[in-house]
Amino acid sequence: MSNYQIFTSESVCAGHPDKICDQISDAIVDEIMRQDPYGHTAIETAVTANRVILIGEVNTTAIVDFAQVAREEIRRLGYTNPALQFTDHAKIDVLIREQSAEIALGVDNEGAGDQGMMFGYACNETPELMPLPIILAHRLTQRIDEMREHGLLPYLRPDGKAQVSVEYKDGKPMRVRHVVVAVPHNHTVDLERVRQDLYIGAIEPLLYDYGYKIDHKKDLVVNGTGVWHFSGPAADAGLTGRKIIVDGYGGMARVGGGAFSGKDCTKVDRSAAYAARFLAKNIVAAGLADRVEVQLAYYIGAKKPVMQEFDAFGTAKADHKVIRDFMLNLLDTSVTGIINGLDLRQPIYKQTAAYGHFGRPELPWERVVTAAQFAK
Repeated sequence: MSNYQIFTSESVCAGHPDKICDQISDAIVDEIMRQDPYGHTAIETAVTANRVILIGEVNTTAIVDFAQVAREEIRRLGYTNPALQFTDHAKIDVLIREQSAEIALGVDNEGAGDQGMMFGYACNETPELMPLPIILAHRLTQRIDEMREHGLLPYLRPDGKAQVSVEYKDGKPMRVRHVVVAVPHNHTVDLERVRQDLYIGAIEPLLYDYGYKIDHKKDLVVNGTGVWHFSGPAADAGLTGRKIIVDGYGGMARVGGGAFSGKDCTKVDRSAAYAARFLAKNIVAAGLADRVEVQLAYYIGAKKPVMQEFDAFGTAKADHKVIRDFMLNLLDTSVTGIINGLDLRQPIYKQTAAYGHFGRPELPWERVVTAAQFAK
C-alpha cells in the first residue's frame, strides 16, 4: 500500500452517468428519511438515452413521487439541453416494490440488512486524513462543476472526470506527477481555451492550496482524444454503485462487498463503512498511527459485527492493545450503535453521492472526537 512510487486515483463530476444514478438513488433515500426516519430502502437507478429505470425495494410509510424526484435531480445536474438526448423529460420507469419480508425480519429486529465486509481507512497525508491522490481528484471535479454551475465556464457540459498521479517516497507524498482531466464542452470553444481555463481557474489554485504544483505544459492532459462534445447517459449508460472506488479511497484501501448509494442506514454496506472510517480517522487523529485500515464484517440479521480488526501497516505509535482498546471504546459497532452513535437517521445522503463519501467535515462519520468527549 505504501510501497508504490507513483499512485493514481480518479474522481468523476456530478453529471457523470453513474453519478446521476447515485444521486437519484440517494435523493429517494433522503426523501424517505425526511418523512420516515425508520424507512428501509434499496434503490437502484439506470440511465441511458432519454430513459431512466428505477428498481428496488422499500418498506416505508413515506409517500414519494419517485419519478418526480428523479426529474428534479436530472434538472439540478444540468441536463436540460435536448441535444444531449437526455433531459428531465426523459421516460422514467418506476419498478420499485415492497422489501422482502425475510430481509425485513432481521432488520426490524435491529439486525444488519445485509452481509459482507466493510473497510475504513485514514492516513496523515492531508488535513482531511485522506490519501492525497483521491482528495485532489475529488476537489478538482468539484471545482470544475462549480465553474460550470456558476457561469465561470458556461461552455462546459455536464459530465467529466479527473485523475491525479502522486509520487511517493518512503510512503510519503513528494509531488504531483500528472493530472488528467476529461470534460465535455460546446463545439464553439476550442480545446486549448478549455485547457488554459481549467488550469488557471481550477487546477493551479487547487494544487497551491495543498502545497503542490505541476508543469502544465508536460504534466497536464485535457481530453486525451482531442475532442469531447457529446456527453451524458446517451453517450455512456450509467448505473448506481458502479463508482465504488471513487466513492471510497481511490484504490488506496481495500474495498468492501457492496456500494453505498440507494441504501438506508440499516444496510451495513453503507453504515458500517462509515463506522469503519470514523474509527480509522480517529485513530490517526489521536496520533496512534500514521495510517490505518479498519475492517468490520456482518451477516443479515446480525446485531453486532462478527469481526472488528485494524491494520496500521507498521506505522503504529502505540501498542496494539492500546489502539484496539481505543477503537473498541470509541463507537459501539452494533447496527443500532452505529446508527445512533453517528446519527444516521437523517436525510443527509444525497450530498455523499458526488465527490466521495469521506474526507468531508460536514458528515457525521468525519467527526474527530476530542479527549474530553472521549472521556465521557
